[in-house]
Amino acid sequence: MSGALAASGQQAVADNGWRVSGSARARGETLSGQFRPTAEPSDAVLTTRLTLAVERDVGRVTFGGELFDSRAFGQGPRSSVGVGEVNALELVQAYAKVRLGAGDARTLQLGRFTMDLGSKRFVSRQNFRNTTNAYTGARFDTPLADGALTAFWVMPQVRLPDDRAAIEDNRVAWDREDADLQFAGLFWTRDLGQRRSLDLYVYGLTESDDADQQTRNRRLATPGVRWRQSPAAGLWDVEVEAAAQVGQVRRSASPTDTQDVDVRAGLIHLEAGRTFRHDWSPRLAAQFDYVTGDGGQGDYGRFDTLYGARRFEFGPAGLYGPVSRANLVSPDVRLEMKPSRKLDGFVAVRGLWLEDARDSLGATGVIDPSGDSGRFGGTQIEARVRYKLTPDVTLETGGARLFKGRALTDAPNAPAPDDTTYGYVDVTYAF
Repeated sequence: MSGALAASGQQAVADNGWRVSGSARARGETLSGQFRPTAEPSDAVLTTRLTLAVERDVGRVTFGGELFDSRAFGQGPRSSVGVGEVNALELVQAYAKVRLGAGDARTLQLGRFTMDLGSKRFVSRQNFRNTTNAYTGARFDTPLADGALTAFWVMPQVRLPDDRAAIEDNRVAWDREDADLQFAGLFWTRDLGQRRSLDLYVYGLTESDDADQQTRNRRLATPGVRWRQSPAAGLWDVEVEAAAQVGQVRRSASPTDTQDVDVRAGLIHLEAGRTFRHDWSPRLAAQFDYVTGDGGQGDYGRFDTLYGARRFEFGPAGLYGPVSRANLVSPDVRLEMKPSRKLDGFVAVRGLWLEDARDSLGATGVIDPSGDSGRFGGTQIEARVRYKLTPDVTLETGGARLFKGRALTDAPNAPAPDDTTYGYVDVTYAF
Protein backbone atom coordinates (compact mmCIF):
# COMPACT_ATOMS: atom_id res chain seq x y z
CA MET A 1 0.00 0.00 0.00
CA SER A 2 1.25 3.47 -0.86
CA GLY A 3 2.11 5.40 2.30
CA ALA A 4 3.78 3.92 5.33
CA LEU A 5 1.79 2.27 8.07
CA ALA A 6 2.55 3.62 11.52
CA ALA A 7 4.81 1.20 13.34
CA SER A 8 2.58 0.96 16.41
CA GLY A 9 -0.56 0.32 14.37
CA GLN A 10 1.14 -2.29 12.23
CA GLN A 11 2.40 -4.16 15.29
CA ALA A 12 -1.03 -4.10 16.89
CA VAL A 13 -2.74 -5.81 13.96
CA ALA A 14 0.04 -7.94 12.49
CA ASP A 15 -1.13 -11.13 14.22
CA ASN A 16 -4.46 -11.30 12.39
CA GLY A 17 -3.24 -10.03 9.01
CA TRP A 18 -4.90 -6.60 9.11
CA ARG A 19 -2.96 -3.36 8.68
CA VAL A 20 -4.58 0.03 9.17
CA SER A 21 -3.18 3.54 8.75
CA GLY A 22 -4.58 6.99 8.24
CA SER A 23 -4.14 10.71 8.68
CA ALA A 24 -6.00 13.95 9.32
CA ARG A 25 -4.65 17.27 8.07
CA ALA A 26 -5.90 20.85 8.27
CA ARG A 27 -4.14 23.62 6.33
CA GLY A 28 -4.69 27.35 6.11
CA GLU A 29 -3.36 29.21 3.05
CA THR A 30 -3.28 32.84 2.00
CA LEU A 31 -2.13 34.51 -1.21
CA SER A 32 -1.85 38.11 -2.40
CA GLY A 33 -0.55 39.53 -5.68
CA GLN A 34 -2.19 36.87 -7.85
CA PHE A 35 -0.14 35.63 -10.82
CA ARG A 36 -3.05 33.95 -12.66
CA PRO A 37 -4.89 36.11 -15.22
CA THR A 38 -8.50 35.56 -14.04
CA ALA A 39 -8.34 34.34 -10.42
CA GLU A 40 -8.99 36.34 -7.23
CA PRO A 41 -6.32 39.07 -6.74
CA SER A 42 -6.06 37.90 -3.11
CA ASP A 43 -7.37 34.65 -1.72
CA ALA A 44 -7.45 32.48 1.38
CA VAL A 45 -8.64 28.94 1.97
CA LEU A 46 -8.87 26.28 4.66
CA THR A 47 -8.35 22.75 3.32
CA THR A 48 -8.85 19.47 5.13
CA ARG A 49 -7.77 15.97 4.19
CA LEU A 50 -8.72 12.72 5.89
CA THR A 51 -7.29 9.36 4.76
CA LEU A 52 -7.92 5.80 5.90
CA ALA A 53 -6.04 2.84 4.43
CA VAL A 54 -6.64 -0.85 5.17
CA GLU A 55 -4.84 -4.00 4.03
CA ARG A 56 -5.61 -7.66 4.68
CA ASP A 57 -3.48 -10.68 3.77
CA VAL A 58 -5.33 -13.78 2.59
CA GLY A 59 -2.84 -16.43 1.60
CA ARG A 60 -0.76 -15.13 -1.31
CA VAL A 61 -3.15 -12.25 -1.97
CA THR A 62 -3.24 -8.86 -0.23
CA PHE A 63 -6.50 -6.94 -0.47
CA GLY A 64 -6.28 -3.20 0.12
CA GLY A 65 -8.25 -0.01 -0.01
CA GLU A 66 -7.81 3.66 0.82
CA LEU A 67 -10.36 6.40 1.30
CA PHE A 68 -9.54 10.09 0.71
CA ASP A 69 -11.76 12.95 1.84
CA SER A 70 -10.35 16.26 0.56
CA ARG A 71 -12.30 19.49 1.06
CA ALA A 72 -11.86 23.27 0.86
CA PHE A 73 -13.65 26.07 2.73
CA GLY A 74 -13.77 29.86 2.61
CA GLN A 75 -12.18 30.53 -0.78
CA GLY A 76 -13.24 33.48 -2.96
CA PRO A 77 -15.82 33.24 -5.78
CA ARG A 78 -13.09 33.36 -8.46
CA SER A 79 -10.64 31.23 -6.51
CA SER A 80 -8.13 28.95 -8.22
CA VAL A 81 -9.26 26.14 -5.88
CA GLY A 82 -10.21 23.12 -8.00
CA VAL A 83 -9.74 19.37 -8.30
CA GLY A 84 -6.26 19.71 -6.83
CA GLU A 85 -7.86 20.66 -3.51
CA VAL A 86 -11.32 19.05 -3.54
CA ASN A 87 -12.19 15.36 -3.92
CA ALA A 88 -14.71 14.48 -1.25
CA LEU A 89 -15.14 10.90 -0.01
CA GLU A 90 -13.25 9.09 -2.78
CA LEU A 91 -12.07 5.47 -2.72
CA VAL A 92 -8.75 6.16 -4.47
CA GLN A 93 -7.43 2.63 -3.83
CA ALA A 94 -9.26 -0.73 -4.01
CA TYR A 95 -6.96 -3.50 -5.17
CA ALA A 96 -5.75 -7.05 -4.95
CA LYS A 97 -1.99 -7.71 -4.97
CA VAL A 98 -0.93 -11.27 -5.79
CA ARG A 99 2.50 -12.55 -4.74
CA LEU A 100 3.94 -14.70 -7.53
CA GLY A 101 6.72 -17.27 -7.33
CA ALA A 102 9.24 -18.06 -4.62
CA GLY A 103 10.10 -15.37 -2.10
CA ASP A 104 6.95 -13.31 -2.79
CA ALA A 105 9.08 -10.57 -4.38
CA ARG A 106 7.26 -10.74 -7.72
CA THR A 107 3.80 -9.17 -7.54
CA LEU A 108 0.80 -8.41 -9.73
CA GLN A 109 -1.53 -5.64 -8.55
CA LEU A 110 -5.03 -5.21 -10.00
CA GLY A 111 -7.68 -2.57 -9.35
CA ARG A 112 -7.44 1.03 -8.16
CA PHE A 113 -4.09 2.14 -6.72
CA THR A 114 -1.53 4.94 -6.45
CA MET A 115 2.09 4.86 -7.67
CA ASP A 116 5.48 6.47 -7.02
CA LEU A 117 8.21 5.74 -9.57
CA GLY A 118 11.81 6.98 -9.64
CA SER A 119 12.24 10.72 -9.14
CA LYS A 120 8.43 11.22 -9.03
CA ARG A 121 8.75 13.77 -11.85
CA PHE A 122 6.43 11.71 -14.08
CA VAL A 123 4.55 9.24 -11.85
CA SER A 124 3.75 10.18 -8.26
CA ARG A 125 1.40 9.91 -5.35
CA GLN A 126 0.86 13.49 -4.20
CA ASN A 127 1.63 14.43 -0.60
CA PHE A 128 1.60 18.23 -0.23
CA ARG A 129 -1.32 18.64 -2.65
CA ASN A 130 -4.70 18.07 -1.01
CA THR A 131 -5.77 15.41 -3.54
CA THR A 132 -3.73 12.62 -5.09
CA ASN A 133 -3.18 10.99 -8.46
CA ALA A 134 -4.63 7.48 -8.71
CA TYR A 135 -5.12 4.88 -11.42
CA THR A 136 -7.23 1.86 -12.34
CA GLY A 137 -5.53 -1.05 -14.07
CA ALA A 138 -2.64 -3.47 -13.58
CA ARG A 139 0.92 -3.24 -12.27
CA PHE A 140 3.62 -5.93 -12.34
CA ASP A 141 6.82 -5.76 -10.26
CA THR A 142 9.72 -8.18 -10.37
CA PRO A 143 13.24 -8.12 -8.90
CA LEU A 144 16.23 -8.37 -11.21
CA ALA A 145 19.95 -8.68 -10.56
CA ASP A 146 20.84 -5.59 -8.46
CA GLY A 147 17.60 -3.94 -9.47
CA ALA A 148 13.91 -4.20 -10.28
CA LEU A 149 11.46 -3.84 -13.17
CA THR A 150 7.97 -2.34 -13.06
CA ALA A 151 5.45 -2.61 -15.90
CA PHE A 152 1.98 -1.08 -15.78
CA TRP A 153 -1.12 -0.32 -17.82
CA VAL A 154 -3.72 1.92 -16.22
CA MET A 155 -6.57 4.32 -16.82
CA PRO A 156 -5.82 7.47 -14.77
CA GLN A 157 -8.70 8.56 -12.58
CA VAL A 158 -10.24 11.87 -13.64
CA ARG A 159 -11.13 13.69 -10.43
CA LEU A 160 -14.77 14.75 -10.11
CA PRO A 161 -16.65 16.95 -9.70
CA ASP A 162 -14.85 19.56 -11.79
CA ASP A 163 -17.43 22.36 -12.08
CA ARG A 164 -17.19 25.49 -9.95
CA ALA A 165 -20.47 25.12 -8.04
CA ALA A 166 -19.85 21.49 -7.09
CA ILE A 167 -16.29 22.24 -5.96
CA GLU A 168 -17.49 25.10 -3.75
CA ASP A 169 -20.05 22.73 -2.20
CA ASN A 170 -17.48 19.91 -1.70
CA ARG A 171 -19.93 17.67 -3.53
CA VAL A 172 -19.28 13.91 -3.57
CA ALA A 173 -18.83 12.36 -7.03
CA TRP A 174 -17.15 9.10 -8.05
CA ASP A 175 -13.95 9.74 -10.01
CA ARG A 176 -14.11 8.54 -13.59
CA GLU A 177 -11.79 6.25 -15.51
CA ASP A 178 -12.29 4.80 -18.98
CA ALA A 179 -10.41 3.70 -22.09
CA ASP A 180 -10.44 7.23 -23.54
CA LEU A 181 -7.44 7.99 -21.28
CA GLN A 182 -4.78 5.29 -20.99
CA PHE A 183 -1.30 5.38 -19.46
CA ALA A 184 1.35 2.64 -19.65
CA GLY A 185 5.02 2.31 -18.88
CA LEU A 186 8.16 0.32 -18.19
CA PHE A 187 10.48 1.40 -15.38
CA TRP A 188 13.82 -0.32 -14.70
CA THR A 189 16.18 0.58 -11.87
CA ARG A 190 19.59 -0.79 -10.92
CA ASP A 191 21.77 -0.30 -7.85
CA LEU A 192 25.30 0.52 -9.06
CA GLY A 193 26.86 0.56 -5.59
CA GLN A 194 28.57 3.42 -3.74
CA ARG A 195 25.22 5.28 -3.35
CA ARG A 196 24.71 5.25 -7.12
CA SER A 197 21.68 4.12 -9.07
CA LEU A 198 20.47 4.15 -12.68
CA ASP A 199 16.86 4.38 -13.89
CA LEU A 200 15.66 3.77 -17.45
CA TYR A 201 12.02 4.23 -18.39
CA VAL A 202 9.48 4.84 -21.10
CA TYR A 203 5.91 6.06 -20.57
CA GLY A 204 3.08 6.17 -23.09
CA LEU A 205 -0.17 8.13 -22.89
CA THR A 206 -3.17 8.10 -25.24
CA GLU A 207 -6.20 10.36 -24.95
CA SER A 208 -9.35 10.90 -26.99
CA ASP A 209 -12.62 12.84 -26.72
CA ASP A 210 -15.70 11.33 -25.11
CA ALA A 211 -19.27 12.43 -24.53
CA ASP A 212 -18.35 14.28 -21.32
CA GLN A 213 -15.06 15.94 -22.19
CA GLN A 214 -13.18 17.46 -25.11
CA THR A 215 -9.43 16.81 -25.03
CA ARG A 216 -6.23 17.70 -26.88
CA ASN A 217 -6.01 14.10 -28.13
CA ARG A 218 -2.56 13.55 -26.67
CA ARG A 219 -0.61 10.57 -27.95
CA LEU A 220 2.75 10.83 -26.22
CA ALA A 221 5.81 8.65 -25.72
CA THR A 222 8.25 9.78 -23.02
CA PRO A 223 11.55 7.86 -22.75
CA GLY A 224 14.10 8.94 -20.16
CA VAL A 225 17.13 8.17 -18.04
CA ARG A 226 18.17 9.14 -14.51
CA TRP A 227 21.54 8.70 -12.78
CA ARG A 228 21.83 9.50 -9.10
CA GLN A 229 24.37 9.45 -6.30
CA SER A 230 22.41 9.85 -3.07
CA PRO A 231 23.34 12.32 -0.28
CA ALA A 232 25.60 11.27 2.61
CA ALA A 233 27.33 13.18 5.40
CA GLY A 234 30.59 14.78 4.29
CA LEU A 235 30.14 13.75 0.65
CA TRP A 236 28.89 15.14 -2.65
CA ASP A 237 25.63 13.99 -4.23
CA VAL A 238 24.63 14.27 -7.87
CA GLU A 239 21.47 13.76 -9.92
CA VAL A 240 21.05 13.92 -13.69
CA GLU A 241 17.74 13.22 -15.41
CA ALA A 242 16.85 13.69 -19.08
CA ALA A 243 13.66 12.82 -20.95
CA ALA A 244 12.41 13.27 -24.50
CA GLN A 245 8.79 13.48 -25.58
CA VAL A 246 7.44 12.64 -29.02
CA GLY A 247 4.06 11.86 -30.54
CA GLN A 248 1.10 13.94 -31.67
CA VAL A 249 -1.25 16.41 -30.02
CA ARG A 250 -3.74 19.15 -30.85
CA ARG A 251 -2.95 22.67 -29.68
CA SER A 252 -6.33 23.07 -27.97
CA ALA A 253 -9.30 21.03 -26.75
CA SER A 254 -11.71 22.96 -28.97
CA PRO A 255 -14.10 20.73 -30.98
CA THR A 256 -13.16 22.74 -34.08
CA ASP A 257 -9.44 22.01 -33.63
CA THR A 258 -8.93 18.78 -35.59
CA GLN A 259 -5.32 19.27 -36.67
CA ASP A 260 -2.77 16.89 -35.18
CA VAL A 261 0.75 18.29 -34.84
CA ASP A 262 3.96 16.42 -34.10
CA VAL A 263 5.44 16.71 -30.61
CA ARG A 264 9.14 17.41 -30.07
CA ALA A 265 9.79 18.26 -26.43
CA GLY A 266 12.29 17.52 -23.70
CA LEU A 267 13.46 17.95 -20.12
CA ILE A 268 16.85 18.11 -18.41
CA HIS A 269 17.38 18.23 -14.63
CA LEU A 270 20.85 18.69 -13.12
CA GLU A 271 21.62 18.76 -9.41
CA ALA A 272 24.74 18.73 -7.24
CA GLY A 273 24.90 19.06 -3.48
CA ARG A 274 27.02 18.46 -0.44
CA THR A 275 25.97 17.46 3.06
CA PHE A 276 28.31 18.85 5.71
CA ARG A 277 29.35 17.02 8.87
CA HIS A 278 27.49 19.06 11.46
CA ASP A 279 24.85 18.41 14.10
CA TRP A 280 22.29 20.16 11.89
CA SER A 281 23.14 18.04 8.78
CA PRO A 282 23.18 21.09 6.46
CA ARG A 283 22.99 20.29 2.75
CA LEU A 284 23.78 22.98 0.17
CA ALA A 285 22.62 22.18 -3.35
CA ALA A 286 22.47 23.79 -6.79
CA GLN A 287 19.89 22.71 -9.36
CA PHE A 288 19.18 23.54 -12.98
CA ASP A 289 16.04 22.71 -14.96
CA TYR A 290 15.57 23.07 -18.69
CA VAL A 291 12.09 22.23 -19.99
CA THR A 292 10.91 23.08 -23.49
CA GLY A 293 8.02 25.35 -24.40
CA ASP A 294 5.94 25.90 -27.54
CA GLY A 295 6.14 28.77 -29.99
CA GLY A 296 2.70 28.24 -31.51
CA GLN A 297 3.93 27.13 -34.93
CA GLY A 298 5.43 23.98 -36.39
CA ASP A 299 6.09 21.05 -34.05
CA TYR A 300 4.52 21.25 -30.60
CA GLY A 301 7.25 21.86 -28.03
CA ARG A 302 5.57 22.26 -24.63
CA PHE A 303 6.66 19.41 -22.35
CA ASP A 304 4.00 17.40 -20.49
CA THR A 305 5.06 16.17 -17.03
CA LEU A 306 2.27 13.54 -17.10
CA TYR A 307 1.45 12.60 -13.47
CA GLY A 308 4.50 13.98 -11.70
CA ALA A 309 4.83 15.89 -8.44
CA ARG A 310 6.46 19.32 -8.25
CA ARG A 311 6.36 20.55 -4.65
CA PHE A 312 9.73 18.97 -3.75
CA GLU A 313 11.61 21.23 -6.17
CA PHE A 314 9.30 23.97 -7.52
CA GLY A 315 7.42 25.21 -4.46
CA PRO A 316 4.04 24.76 -2.78
CA ALA A 317 0.88 23.86 -4.67
CA GLY A 318 -2.63 24.84 -3.52
CA LEU A 319 -3.29 28.57 -3.95
CA TYR A 320 0.33 28.94 -5.10
CA GLY A 321 2.14 26.86 -7.74
CA PRO A 322 3.27 29.11 -10.63
CA VAL A 323 6.28 26.93 -11.49
CA SER A 324 5.91 23.57 -13.23
CA ARG A 325 7.83 21.44 -15.75
CA ALA A 326 6.84 23.39 -18.83
CA ASN A 327 8.55 26.23 -20.73
CA LEU A 328 11.18 26.74 -18.07
CA VAL A 329 14.88 27.58 -17.81
CA SER A 330 15.63 27.79 -14.11
CA PRO A 331 18.66 27.68 -11.79
CA ASP A 332 18.05 27.10 -8.09
CA VAL A 333 20.14 27.23 -4.92
CA ARG A 334 18.86 25.73 -1.67
CA LEU A 335 19.99 25.08 1.87
CA GLU A 336 18.42 22.20 3.79
CA MET A 337 18.88 21.62 7.53
CA LYS A 338 17.80 19.10 10.15
CA PRO A 339 18.69 20.46 13.61
CA SER A 340 17.09 17.48 15.35
CA ARG A 341 14.98 14.41 14.74
CA LYS A 342 11.92 16.59 15.36
CA LEU A 343 12.86 19.68 13.34
CA ASP A 344 13.83 20.22 9.69
CA GLY A 345 13.55 22.95 7.09
CA PHE A 346 14.95 24.57 3.97
CA VAL A 347 15.23 27.86 2.11
CA ALA A 348 15.57 28.14 -1.68
CA VAL A 349 16.05 30.83 -4.32
CA ARG A 350 15.07 30.11 -7.93
CA GLY A 351 15.43 32.21 -11.07
CA LEU A 352 12.72 31.86 -13.72
CA TRP A 353 13.12 32.27 -17.47
CA LEU A 354 10.86 31.15 -20.31
CA GLU A 355 12.37 28.66 -22.75
CA ASP A 356 10.10 30.16 -25.44
CA ALA A 357 8.94 33.77 -24.98
CA ARG A 358 5.72 33.04 -26.92
CA ASP A 359 4.49 30.42 -24.42
CA SER A 360 3.30 30.72 -20.82
CA LEU A 361 5.67 30.12 -17.91
CA GLY A 362 4.84 26.90 -16.05
CA ALA A 363 1.31 26.93 -14.65
CA THR A 364 0.81 30.72 -14.65
CA GLY A 365 -1.40 30.95 -17.74
CA VAL A 366 0.20 34.34 -18.55
CA ILE A 367 1.16 34.44 -22.22
CA ASP A 368 2.39 36.89 -24.84
CA PRO A 369 1.99 35.20 -28.26
CA SER A 370 4.24 37.86 -29.82
CA GLY A 371 7.09 37.19 -27.39
CA ASP A 372 7.60 40.94 -26.89
CA SER A 373 7.36 40.66 -23.08
CA GLY A 374 10.64 38.81 -23.03
CA ARG A 375 11.85 35.67 -21.31
CA PHE A 376 12.45 36.76 -17.71
CA GLY A 377 9.66 35.46 -15.46
CA GLY A 378 11.09 36.59 -12.13
CA THR A 379 12.68 35.24 -8.96
CA GLN A 380 11.09 32.93 -6.42
CA ILE A 381 12.16 32.65 -2.78
CA GLU A 382 10.61 29.95 -0.62
CA ALA A 383 11.09 28.44 2.82
CA ARG A 384 9.60 25.70 4.95
CA VAL A 385 9.89 24.59 8.60
CA ARG A 386 8.50 21.31 9.92
CA TYR A 387 8.34 20.21 13.57
CA LYS A 388 7.06 16.99 15.14
CA LEU A 389 5.00 18.02 18.16
CA THR A 390 4.58 14.35 19.10
CA PRO A 391 5.47 11.11 17.29
CA ASP A 392 2.05 11.29 15.57
CA VAL A 393 1.48 15.06 15.14
CA THR A 394 3.47 17.31 12.79
CA LEU A 395 3.29 21.09 12.50
CA GLU A 396 4.44 22.62 9.20
CA THR A 397 4.63 26.20 7.99
CA GLY A 398 6.11 27.80 4.93
CA GLY A 399 5.78 30.44 2.28
CA ALA A 400 6.98 31.83 -1.00
CA ARG A 401 7.52 35.21 -2.60
CA LEU A 402 7.45 35.59 -6.38
CA PHE A 403 9.15 38.76 -7.61
CA LYS A 404 7.56 39.03 -11.04
CA GLY A 405 9.60 39.71 -14.15
CA ARG A 406 8.48 41.31 -17.43
CA ALA A 407 7.06 38.06 -18.81
CA LEU A 408 4.53 38.03 -15.94
CA THR A 409 3.77 41.77 -15.80
CA ASP A 410 3.82 42.98 -19.42
CA ALA A 411 2.00 40.16 -21.25
CA PRO A 412 -1.43 41.10 -22.70
CA ASN A 413 -3.34 38.94 -20.20
CA ALA A 414 -1.12 39.61 -17.17
CA PRO A 415 -2.93 40.48 -13.92
CA ALA A 416 -1.86 43.38 -11.69
CA PRO A 417 1.94 43.59 -11.51
CA ASP A 418 2.10 43.21 -7.71
CA ASP A 419 4.53 40.55 -6.56
CA THR A 420 2.99 37.33 -5.24
CA THR A 421 3.17 36.51 -1.53
CA TYR A 422 2.01 33.13 -0.25
CA GLY A 423 1.98 31.48 3.17
CA TYR A 424 0.54 28.39 4.79
CA VAL A 425 0.44 26.49 8.06
CA ASP A 426 -0.83 22.96 8.58
CA VAL A 427 -1.14 20.33 11.28
CA THR A 428 -1.13 16.60 10.46
CA TYR A 429 -2.05 13.69 12.70
CA ALA A 430 -0.95 10.29 11.35
CA PHE A 431 -1.57 6.84 12.74
